[in-house]
Amino acid sequence: MSKIVAQHLADQWSAYHGDTVDVAKGIPDNSVDFSLFSPPFCSLYTYSSSPRDMGNCRDDAEFFEHYKHLIREQMRAMKPGRNVSIHCMLMPTSKERDGYIGLRDFRGDIIRAYQEVGFIFHSEVVIWKDPVTAMQRTKALGLLHKQVVKDSCMSRQGIPDYVCTFRKPGKNQDPIQGEFDHFAGEDFTQTGNLSIDIWQRYASPVWMDINQGNTLNVRAARDGDDTRHLAPLQLDVIHRCLQLWSNTGDV
Repeated sequence: MSKIVAQHLADQWSAYHGDTVDVAKGIPDNSVDFSLFSPPFCSLYTYSSSPRDMGNCRDDAEFFEHYKHLIREQMRAMKPGRNVSIHCMLMPTSKERDGYIGLRDFRGDIIRAYQEVGFIFHSEVVIWKDPVTAMQRTKALGLLHKQVVKDSCMSRQGIPDYVCTFRKPGKNQDPIQGEFDHFAGEDFTQTGNLSIDIWQRYASPVWMDINQGNTLNVRAARDGDDTRHLAPLQLDVIHRCLQLWSNTGDV
């Protein structure tokens, strides 16, 4: 890469170090073209002991009271007609923490929280995850084969990821135009028009072609004093959403 190109790319981004809610307050009105992130999953992962940590909460109500401060800032900062995408999942419960073994509709709670602030629920895609990998990692009772043998009433399917996308009301003044020229994901074969082939895969309500291992390298990224969790948002999902809902040079 030439120095000129490197300098040009360096001029296209900014990094902010601070609490997300506080930093969001300083973003100008109607200035953001697209936003994509994986929020804290209530208290499933507690990143720190700070009361400013959304994951450090007593219950779901306290979490969403905190989270809505950010959603309101997003509504103000997003450009009309543009999108916010949230990577989330259903929440497994535990006997020790919740008093029962089952699932909580965290995804639905997020949808309702964004709608209450005024966003339009625009789209949703399910991201397939291997239940065998999840079983090996979590040892969840419902995924164990021995539970099928013992009493399959407590057996369940694996938990997928979701990307829920919300649109700020109004007309988009800067159309996202042009054909797709590359594919983000696994096992793609072009059969006809490249852009149409890509769109037919992206338009599927279930993405089976996301490389689950293509995430931040935890060992390389984590310092010894870091807290215990890094967001598992797959880089292919980020890439794909940027292709769908942003222009080159967008904020």
